[in-house]
Formats: sequence, C-alpha cells, structure tokens
Amino acid sequence: MASYCLTVTRLRLVLGTGARRIHVTAAFNAKAKVAMSRFEPGSSINYEKMHENISIVRKRLKRPLTLSEKIVYGHLDDPVNQEIDRGRTYLRLRPDRVAMQDATAQMAMLQFISSGLARVAVPSTIHCDHLIEAQIGGAKDLQRAKELNEEVYNFLSTAGAKYGVGFWKPGSGIIHQIILENYAYPGVMLIGTDSHTPNGGGLGSVCIGVGGADAVDVMAGIPWELKCPNVIGVRLTGTLSGWTSPKDVILKVAGILTVKGGTGAIVEYHGPGVDSISCTGMATICNMGAEIGATTSIFPYNHRMKTYLDKTGRGEIAALADQFQDDLVPDKGCEYDQTIEINLSELKPHINGPFTPDLAHPVSEIGAIAKKSGWPLEVKVGLIGSCTNSSYEDMGRAASLAKQALDKGLKCKAQFTVTPGSEQIRATIERDGYAKILSDVGGIVLANACGPCIGQWDRQDVKKGEKNTIVTSFNRNFTARNDANPATHAFVTSPEIVTAMAIAGTLNFNPETDYLTAPNGEKFKLEPPTGDELPSKDFDPGQDTYQHPPAESSAVKVDVSPSSNRLQLLEPFDRWSGKDLEDLRVLIKVKGKCTTDHISAAGPWLKFRGHLDNISNNLLIGAVNIENDAVNKIKNQLTGEYGGVPDVARHYKANGVNWVVVGDENYGEGSSREHAALEPRHLGGRAIIVKSFARIHETNLKKQGLLPLTFDDPSDYDKIRPDDHISITGLKSFVPGKPLSAVIKHSDGSQVSITLNHTFNETQIEWFKAGSALNRMKELQ
Repeated sequence: MASYCLTVTRLRLVLGTGARRIHVTAAFNAKAKVAMSRFEPGSSINYEKMHENISIVRKRLKRPLTLSEKIVYGHLDDPVNQEIDRGRTYLRLRPDRVAMQDATAQMAMLQFISSGLARVAVPSTIHCDHLIEAQIGGAKDLQRAKELNEEVYNFLSTAGAKYGVGFWKPGSGIIHQIILENYAYPGVMLIGTDSHTPNGGGLGSVCIGVGGADAVDVMAGIPWELKCPNVIGVRLTGTLSGWTSPKDVILKVAGILTVKGGTGAIVEYHGPGVDSISCTGMATICNMGAEIGATTSIFPYNHRMKTYLDKTGRGEIAALADQFQDDLVPDKGCEYDQTIEINLSELKPHINGPFTPDLAHPVSEIGAIAKKSGWPLEVKVGLIGSCTNSSYEDMGRAASLAKQALDKGLKCKAQFTVTPGSEQIRATIERDGYAKILSDVGGIVLANACGPCIGQWDRQDVKKGEKNTIVTSFNRNFTARNDANPATHAFVTSPEIVTAMAIAGTLNFNPETDYLTAPNGEKFKLEPPTGDELPSKDFDPGQDTYQHPPAESSAVKVDVSPSSNRLQLLEPFDRWSGKDLEDLRVLIKVKGKCTTDHISAAGPWLKFRGHLDNISNNLLIGAVNIENDAVNKIKNQLTGEYGGVPDVARHYKANGVNWVVVGDENYGEGSSREHAALEPRHLGGRAIIVKSFARIHETNLKKQGLLPLTFDDPSDYDKIRPDDHISITGLKSFVPGKPLSAVIKHSDGSQVSITLNHTFNETQIEWFKAGSALNRMKELQ
C-alpha cells in the first residue's frame, strides 16, 4: 500500500492534479488495492465483488434497486440462489467488519472465547466509551473511570490482542464518531453491538445494530442472518437554513413513524434536499433512526461525503468510491414500500418528549404545550454532545450562539454540559477556540464518552423523585434513562436549541421570535447559528489512543478471576428437552412501554455487563407490573409474598420452576443490549409472549434459546392473569411459518387456548433446540 501511494504521488508530480488525477486512478485501477482503514492495510475494499453481486441480483429480480438493496444484496453469501423477498425471507450476509462498545463487548468477547476460535475472521474493533461516568469534568472523570474499570479495560485490551481485535482506549471517544472518522465508507456493511450503529449511514454505509451473539457469528466467519428489510424512502426537497438543523429531520420523521414505524425496514433518504446536509448531519439523522425501530438508515454517496473522506485522511477511498458511484446511489425508478416527503425549506425546529423520542413538537409550540401538560418550564440542565450530535459542525453552531450571549454579557441560566464525540473533535474544538467559548458561557466539558446520554451521570442538583426538565441533543429520553430519576422530563432536540434554551433557562423560549435581556437591560434576539461543516485546517488528532492487535498473539493471556464481580466466564445454557413447555409460571405481566432500559437498566448497572449472574439482579426492575402498577414488585406464586422481579425469578429457578414474561407492543425497543435476553434465560425464563417485538431484541432472544412469541389476537393479552400457568404446545413439530399454541390455566380451574405466532426460520429453530446459537455453533465445529 505504501509503495502504491508513493508511486501515485510521484506520478501526480509529473502529470499534475485536477483532471489528470483521473488518469492516475485509471492507470492503477487494475491492480490498486485501497485499505478499508489506515489501521488495517492488509484488508482492502472490495467494490468489485459488491458490483458483481448487485449485477447478479438485478438480473434475477428484473427491476431497479434501491441504494440499501444494492449494499445489502451486494453482501449476500450466495447471490445466485438466495431467496429475496422484502419483509419475508431471511438473507445470509457477509458483513465487512464488526465494532463493539465496551459495555457490550465484554459479553461478546466472553462468547467468542467460549466458541474456541483462535482469531476473528473479519476486521473488528472494541471502543471504550460506556463506562465513564460524568461527575466533575473530562480529565478527572476519565482518570476515575480508568481506576474503577481497570479490570474490565485490561480484559478487553488483552482479549482484543489475543483474538486480533483493535482496541480503542478509554478517552478515545464514542464508538459511532470513531467509526465515522475511521471505518465507515460508502458501501461498507458493518455490524455493531450498539443500537445507534446506523450513524455510519451518513457516510453511505449499511451499519446495523445487533447483539453480541450476532457479532460473534460475523467474527467467526459464519454468514450472518437478517430478515430481508423493507425500504422506507424519505424524499428530501428544499434546503436547510436558519435555526433548522439535520436533527429536525429525524425528529420530524420520528413524529410521523413513531417508535415502531420503522421496524423491519431500512430508511433511505434521497432527493435534491440531500445535498444541503453535511456528512455529519446525515450521520445525525441516521443515528436517531434507531428510535423509530429501523434496521438502519442511509444516504446516497455525494460530494459532502467525498469532502468528509478527504478531510479525515481517506482521499483514496473517495477516489475509489467515485469509480463505483453507480453502485452507491439508488437506481432510477426504484420503488419504496413507503414514501415520506419533507420540504427542508419549510421544516421548523423541533423538540421531542418527554419520556419518548417520538412525541414531536415544533419549538415554537413547546412552551404552550408544556404549560397545558403540567411539565416543568424551567430548564435545569442543557446537555449537548452524544453520539448523535457531537461533530465539529454541531460544536461550532452551538459556540456561535454562546458567543452572541457572551458578547451581551450573558451566561447560561441552566447548567450546561458539553460532550465531545471523539478525541479528535475535542482536540480540534480546543485548538479552534470553540471549547473556550462553550466553557465561558457556563459549560462543563465532559470526557469523550457517552456519559449522561446512557445514564452515566452523577447528577447532584435535584433529588430523586423531584420533578424537573432537562433538554439534550441526545437520541433517547425514556423514563429515568439519563439520571435514574423517573420524574425528570427529558426532551431531545438539536444542539443549537439546547444551547439557546440553556441560555434562556426555560422551555418557553422560541429563539426565532423571542428576546433575551442583557444585564444592562438591552433586549436582543439570537441570530441563527452558524458553523463550519469541517475545520479550515486539518483535524487535530489529539492523543493516540488506539492499540493495534499484534500479528502474533499466542503468548497473550486473557485472565478472568473466578472471584471477580465484574467478569464471569459463561456456562452453556441447557438444551431443549424435546418436550412441550408445561405449566410455566407468569413471572410478570408488563403494562405498557417496556424498553431494554426497563428490562436491563444501564447507569450504575453497566459495571456488571461482563458478569451475567450479577447483571441479572436488574432483570425487569423498571417494568410496570399490571397487577399493582408498581415497578420491581411482583407476587411470588410459590410463597404468596411480594418481592423484586429478579429475586422471584431466582426463587423460581432454585425450585425448578420455569417461567414466561407477558408484554405489550414493541417490547424491547431501544438499546441493542443482549443482556435483556441473557438475563431472563439465565434466571429460568423460557418464553416472552407479547403483542409485538422490536427487531434487535427479538433476534437476541432467539440467539439465547428463548421463544419470542406474539399473540395472534392482540386482545389475548387480556386473557392472561398474573397467577396463571401457561403450557406452550406444538414444539415437537416446530417449523417455520406454523404457529404454536398456549393453554392458559387459571387458578379457578378454568382454561383457555390461544394461538401464538413466531418468526423463526430453520436455522433459528436449531438454535432453540441446541439451547442457544453459541451452542449450535459448537455443535457444527
């Protein structure tokens, strides 16, 4: 690769740049290999293979293809014979790479170790971003995290070195920003063990959030299964301007589609309005597509992506993408399963919440709505950053508003925090003066990490249970998610609106029309925010925080202490008995929304993500029990006493009693955390019966040998009582497409039978029979 780059440089000196640059590329086209990233010179981009697969599939289907279809079908394991039917068939795919954040990487690497394989089959990385708690400020919080999590970081570092996985040390930044800066590129298929992996769609990538067991499949070189996605087209016209930002596009889409409207689909943005959005702005939109349940989101390759690739030192990838541009945009005449049209010129700033990211309001109306709804108007804290909005452009636009306030003698009335997305962003905004402006207006610059967005926030300004409002540029605002306080009303919006509301100190502030008052009594309006898309100078990379895996790793040792309370080697789950599941107890009948935060809380529980037994002590502690409208209070049907959900589950397991969970719509929405599937399996669960599932969680349950089942008639949810016994029948003839049955036995001696649907295919049924996907992998070795 180095010799190629040197030769190209010499030729350019002779031939010149500009138009002749094309000839240089063409001259080397037959033999040039472009590395997937600067960290992996031995792994090359293979657009030729993708192009070949696309051609095969297009001829088979005899129709134009959407962009997402091109990339997904371009990664088929067998494009000649694969059955392709949107929304129905399962595709066997060959993703290019894997990325894991530290909270989920622990379980993923423990599972990979259990597989017995010597080294990962595809380029893979671990990113330390989830375990750093926001408390004082960046440097001190980072040092504290290194000390508290030394055992976990050492495990991930040595496991990465042992099995060929790149390791981004704590302080590097948030996984999705690191991927955008280094690993995403047009046409790549990447899977990541975090639900906001779709962030990479801003660079024309198909990036999909998965559980750790899925990551293990890909790292093991096994074809990865995905139900053939439907495709939702969002046609953008007009131009973004003024106070309207890329964040407002997805806030609007979330309001249209709701938290489950994108389930089973890829959201594909297209149309003339795309070119008015920066590459990092497109990433923001794709990132928050997770909040509508979408498999992923994507934008077509354009000059904004090319500019970003050039600026982040990947000009060779941009030049190669130019040659294959037809494969990186949708075909003319392609058809979408659903189409939404948004005129960016007419789009107004939005703010969504509280308690759900799809409750969309125009900023101009939120004050009146909050008054009518009884939501606190005072903004206690404004928080900008997160994996959704922490780009150079985001920070620059926020700083432009902060400077206007400072010039008038104002500082933020609310507390104000700033989370840089990566070490590169931190170093660059510090060099260019943005960090100082944001600090001067009252901001505290936190570590390059997830922090408050995922509940890693040692918040001290309000007591638990105290009703209050915070405004963030994050992506998710479920009850108690950010600060463990169920009374906190969290709203998500753009960094610009967060900054303006933090300065004003109230939700009842529309920066397009309302005035602020300077200390001297002068009334003034904030001018619309401005900010450079990318720095005029090169990015400052900051500190080097990457650890390359050694070429030879046989001497590397990965130790897990038997006495550790942070890490625990995994024991295989038991195989299916070959019989129907008889007389299962109902552990809990869940009322209403039940996200993965409700099933397996984050925040202080993150420290146990590598220890299955300890993390299982948070099983469903946030779910509402329909029997008493209480959380973490259910009746133990063996003793008649009430206890915490995990305590009752452990008691049932100790007494040989298996159980089910009964739930409502979109069960398991939110994070990709597979602990929400591992924990019920570990504590004796056999099935989860609900009205509907979120995609990632349903797959995670299957991977761990559980039965995710849905009511054929949603009203059957009402037939189940907390003290029922449930028998699931039909398992001896368990096949794809054939429903199972359940016999519900009431305590009064009556019983009723209902039909339960499933989405298992033949491979997934083998997982169930083996006890888990990992068990099945071992059987096939």
